[in-house]
Amino acid sequence: MTTDGAGEHSFYDQVLESTPNGERLRLCLQCGDCSGICPFGYLMIHPPSRMIAHLRADRFEKVLDTDTVWMCVSCYACTAVCPAQIPLTPGLMARTKEELILAGNVPAELQSALENSQRYGNPLGESPRKRADWATGIVPEVKILGKVRKKVDVMWFVGDYPSYHPRVQLITKALTKVLNALGVDFGILGPEESSDGDSQRLAGERGLFEMLAEKNGMAFNKYEFNEIITTDPHAYNAIKNEYPGLDISFPIRHYTEFLADRLDQLKPLLKRDVKAKVTYHDPCYLGRANEIYDQPRAILQAIPGLELVEMSHNHKNSLCCGGGGGGMWLDGFQWEKAHVRLSEWRVSEALATGAEILAVACPYESPRFEDAAKTVQGAGQLKVRDIAELLVEAMDN
Repeated sequence: MTTDGAGEHSFYDQVLESTPNGERLRLCLQCGDCSGICPFGYLMIHPPSRMIAHLRADRFEKVLDTDTVWMCVSCYACTAVCPAQIPLTPGLMARTKEELILAGNVPAELQSALENSQRYGNPLGESPRKRADWATGIVPEVKILGKVRKKVDVMWFVGDYPSYHPRVQLITKALTKVLNALGVDFGILGPEESSDGDSQRLAGERGLFEMLAEKNGMAFNKYEFNEIITTDPHAYNAIKNEYPGLDISFPIRHYTEFLADRLDQLKPLLKRDVKAKVTYHDPCYLGRANEIYDQPRAILQAIPGLELVEMSHNHKNSLCCGGGGGGMWLDGFQWEKAHVRLSEWRVSEALATGAEILAVACPYESPRFEDAAKTVQGAGQLKVRDIAELLVEAMDN
C-alpha cells in the first residue's frame, strides 16, 4: 500500500481514482447492507463495510494482513444492494485483491490460473492451437475466420470453458445446432481468441486483463462482422462494459438476447415437448451486473411442455454459483474456510422448488452445479442443462 507524507496518493485515493464512479465511496453510510448480503461475509475477518471503515481510518494494512478477502466471488450482490450506489465489486474489492497479489498474498490455485492465462491465453493451461477442436466433425463446418477470410453476420466469441471443458463443449455444440437451424451466418476466432480476462480482472490482475483484451481487440479488428455473440456472461460483461475503456468497442449480445429476438423463427423449430418442471439460475454477470432477466425466461417459456418455476432467490436476488471473480480457481481455498460451496446452496434451492431440471446460461455453472448435485442429499436426479441444450432437446432433428 503506497502513501506519501501528505496522504495524497493513499490507497483510499487510488481506489477512488481507479474506479468509475469511485468517488461514491465517500458516501458510504456504514449501514452494513453490503456485508449482510455477501454470501461469505460471515467468514470474512473484514467484510466490505468494515473494509471501508479501515480505509477511511487509514488502517487498511489490517485488511491486507489477512486472506479472507479471497472469499469474495465478485457476485455483485454488495454493489446491487448499496443504497449509496457504490461500485464495490469492480472498485474496492478488485483493487484490494490487486494489492494482495502485489504483496504475494494469493492462493496457489488462483496463482496457477493467472499464470496459465498469461502464458496460454486461458486459465486452463490449454494450447491455443486446440481452441477450435470442439468443432471438429461438425456439419456444416464451423467457419474459423482466419481460414475463410470472409465477412460474417455474427462473430461468436466462444470463451475458455466452452472451448476446452468437456462438459461445457456439449453446450457449445448445442448452440451450434441452434444457430445452424436458424440459418445464422457465423464464424469463430478459434486459435486467435484469448480469454476475455474479466474474471482475472476482478481477481486483481488488471494488467493481465488489459493484455488479454488488447489481443482480442487486435483479432476483432482483423475481420468483418456485424455483431458479437457469446455464451459467457463474463465475456459479455468484459466486451460490453470494460473493453471500450481500452478503445475496443464492438456491439455484443449474450446468446439468450440474440435468440430471444428470434423467437418467431425459433418457435416453429421446437416440435418436441420437454415435459419437465424447470427452474432457472440467474448468472451474476447476466443478471445483477447487466440486468438481463427476461430474455432467458422467454426462451424457456417458448419450449413446449416446459413448466418454469422460480427459486426463492431469483432475478436481482439470485444466489451466486461461486465461480465468478476467480472463484472458479479458489474452490480448495474456499472449502478450507467454509466447508460448504455456494453451488451446494443453490442446488438445495432448486430442489426445494420440485424442479427436475436446473437451467443455466453461463459456462461456469453446468460443471459446478453437477458436482454440487453429487453431494447434496436428494439431488441425485436433478439434471443441469444449459438453455441451448434444452432448445436442442425440443428441436425435431
